[in-house]
Amino acid sequence: MFDGTLNSTIGDGAELDRLRARYDGLLADPPTPPGAEALAELAGMARIFDLDGSRAPGEVWRDLRAVLTRHAGPSGATPGEAPAHRPLTLMVVEDDPEMAADLTEMLAGAGHGVVGPFSDAGAAATAAGLHGIDLALLDINLAGEGDGVELARTLTRTWGVPVIFLTGNVEAAARHARLATALVLKPYGGRDVLDAIARTVASGAVAS
Repeated sequence: MFDGTLNSTIGDGAELDRLRARYDGLLADPPTPPGAEALAELAGMARIFDLDGSRAPGEVWRDLRAVLTRHAGPSGATPGEAPAHRPLTLMVVEDDPEMAADLTEMLAGAGHGVVGPFSDAGAAATAAGLHGIDLALLDINLAGEGDGVELARTLTRTWGVPVIFLTGNVEAAARHARLATALVLKPYGGRDVLDAIARTVASGAVAS
């Protein structure tokens, strides 16, 4: 039974497989309801991730599944055990100055080069044409003109730069999960970000 620790345990591939087995019937045609206890668990997960639980259970699970899959990475991946990889040139787009500074310092301390941080999507898009960027770390909600979703489209389609979303906006992340190679939910720690970067490299999304 869901005990409120989903955000910390979802990196366990077995837990994600359990949830898929329990709820994927909601996505079938016609849908297969999983039972009252499971629906109560689904409602609890929706509250934890700040999703609109008043919708049909299939809609809730569709969005939650997208978020959990991107957040956890490949089935069976274990946080902290991603393989080592070469230093990368990373773009950081985050409009919270303190968070941007902390993230930049952490990435540089891990041996990566950082382009930014940027708080504006337009400035970041311009910079992408001037620098060789391996991977972009984007907040979805930006205070300036444009947002992280449109920036992700520009980076991936124009420059071939893969994207990781760093966000607390779970509904937006669910709607646009296919734009990102990984998702890190706020509040996050440095290890969460480094694990997501390593999984993205291991997936082949970053050019070697």
